[in-house]
Amino acid sequence: MGLRDRLIAQVRESGPMSVAQYMTACLHDPRDGYYATRPALGADGDFITAPLVSQMFGELIGLWAVACWERLGRPSPVYLVEMGPGDGTLMDDMLRAARLAPAFGAAAEVWLVETSQPLAARQKALLGDGVRWASSLGEIPAGAPMLLIANELLDCLPPRQFVRAPRGWAERMVGLNDAGDLAFGLSAAPLGATLPEAPVGSVVEHSPAQEALGSEIGARIAADGGAALLIDYGRDAPGFGDTLQALRRHVKEDPLASPGEADLTAHADFPAVLAAAAREGAATAPILTQGEFLVRLGIGARAEALTAARPDRSETIERQLERLVSPDQMGELFKAACIHSPGLVPPGFES
Repeated sequence: MGLRDRLIAQVRESGPMSVAQYMTACLHDPRDGYYATRPALGADGDFITAPLVSQMFGELIGLWAVACWERLGRPSPVYLVEMGPGDGTLMDDMLRAARLAPAFGAAAEVWLVETSQPLAARQKALLGDGVRWASSLGEIPAGAPMLLIANELLDCLPPRQFVRAPRGWAERMVGLNDAGDLAFGLSAAPLGATLPEAPVGSVVEHSPAQEALGSEIGARIAADGGAALLIDYGRDAPGFGDTLQALRRHVKEDPLASPGEADLTAHADFPAVLAAAAREGAATAPILTQGEFLVRLGIGARAEALTAARPDRSETIERQLERLVSPDQMGELFKAACIHSPGLVPPGFES
């Protein structure tokens, strides 16, 4: 019995499930979940991430980590952590750039936090020895400053969705239609919780999972020091809207169409994540667009250096630069946020 049939059977037995429960099953079901069985990254897969667009992205973040380490007083050891590391390309590019600072390489313990066995196997094949793996942030030992990178991780942490119905706010659920197939509907009774005033049909998303990660990172950094760089597509201010989407072969499809076979995501709620971290005692920086952040780190100069070294690739490098920073591509939709030690001014986030 495939995941679709098992989800239908579950709804028949236990009733409708929340959007968050549905998304979690689609991504992480041990037998048929997308990340558990068939994650497909890159041009030939279902989606492409910034590290796969250009080496410039990872190299600049590697240098960002080194600069943070310098501003922290060059602690040893320091944990260099990537959560949701994909196929390992970002960490590979980061470590190559970090070799420019041998003292940082000597001080850094590299950790990858990964729950997908297929992706962990690809990471190990690329990165080899000298890297440690954990299935959660809590498995990484406490007691040392941490430099954490999470690129396109928050969008995989599921939201609950609430819809303003004529009688009040209701939760969007995944149930069954008259034909017995998966379908969206609303909870039977209005919610008792207070949500903003909005026209009928408005959608509010709330992700306890994203906030929980913000709290965990904030508590860790408040206790041990360091900085966390979060890059994802999402909002930099509270707002309305249904952002749940399914991607398959780079094409959007109905999120209910093929459970476990497409990548499901929703926009990162950066204000909520940063607020959760701040409640734990960490400091936070103003949210930037990815384009502004990369420009502040010097991506233009890096592109010029690559072009000078390989004039034959000048057009490709220019296209890659455009993809990463242009407002009509990844530059505006994607945001960069930072959780950090009080008193640390993280590179790129200077006022």
